[in-house]
Amino acid sequence: MSAEPLTLAERLSRQIAAGGPISVAHFMAEANQHYYATRDPLGADGDFTTAPEISQMFGELVGLCLADVWMRSGRKPGPLYAELGPGRGTLAADALRAMESAALAPRVHFVETSPTLRERQRALLPHVTHHDSIDSLPDDGPLLVIANEFFDALPVRQCIRVGEEWRERVVIRREEERRFVAVPGYRRIESGLPPIAAQAQDGAIIETPIVGAGIAYALAQRIAKQGGAAIISDYGYSGPLLGDTLQAVKAHEFADPFADPGEVDLTTHVDFTIIGNMARQAGLRVSGPVDQGPYLRDLGIDARAEQLARTHPARAAEVEAARARLTSADAMGSLFKAMAWVHPDWADPAGF
Repeated sequence: MSAEPLTLAERLSRQIAAGGPISVAHFMAEANQHYYATRDPLGADGDFTTAPEISQMFGELVGLCLADVWMRSGRKPGPLYAELGPGRGTLAADALRAMESAALAPRVHFVETSPTLRERQRALLPHVTHHDSIDSLPDDGPLLVIANEFFDALPVRQCIRVGEEWRERVVIRREEERRFVAVPGYRRIESGLPPIAAQAQDGAIIETPIVGAGIAYALAQRIAKQGGAAIISDYGYSGPLLGDTLQAVKAHEFADPFADPGEVDLTTHVDFTIIGNMARQAGLRVSGPVDQGPYLRDLGIDARAEQLARTHPARAAEVEAARARLTSADAMGSLFKAMAWVHPDWADPAGF
């Protein structure tokens, strides 16, 4: 009789017992890899809801934004639609439908590692090609890229001020409490910190999106080589800033990030300054970040909401509630941002 497989918490406990504390980045990577591989986390029955699941208007407007850039940039042949972390495929379905109305029918490629979500995406878009990373995306056409709430789920390094030193924040296991805890590690951080680190108080935290920065630079290099544009949407800020933004969500409620690894969604707020600088270093032109509310209004969400309400009167209240949720400053309109990258020979996108 085979033994029961270890839970992720048990595996992490053994790692720590054998090799000592693990970094917050390592903990986050292990937790989210397990989390996304074993479930569909979206919707009312899941843990969280993203903008495309709230309303078709979000995907339609982002799709039209990219289609407009493509048209004003000379309608380059062989375009590819590439989405990073596409969830259920809802955004892509809405964006591609809108693109088709603009006589744009790109090849569709998803960067997705979750078997569960790949199955959901293929059911909605049977012609999609999946990739484990951006490295295997085709290189024979311009890239039209969407990354909606992708960068927030990538591991970050956390550094914490301890007296006059900065140390990497690590995770230990306190068996007497039967829980994981984040504490300052022993390794001193002596380089790579922003100037604000010098004035920080004891206990201050700085987050560095090492994984996200690497992916952003690699993606930007591909756009610089192949042509195209990218729209990055997420909750975040223009850094550098001090603070711990690591958070967990379970059943649409905030939870302890360290209490149940692999069973909650772990994210941090995106530092758009670092992500944008990666694109600039690759030679792209960067617009934003701008707040999601003004961005969607500039793209025409108010007119689209009115049109949907007229076409489907029974859904008018639902459409208005969705529009307000996506654009209002006290909902998603201010916390969420949008940033655009474009090849230097391409036109600037609308909305920025």
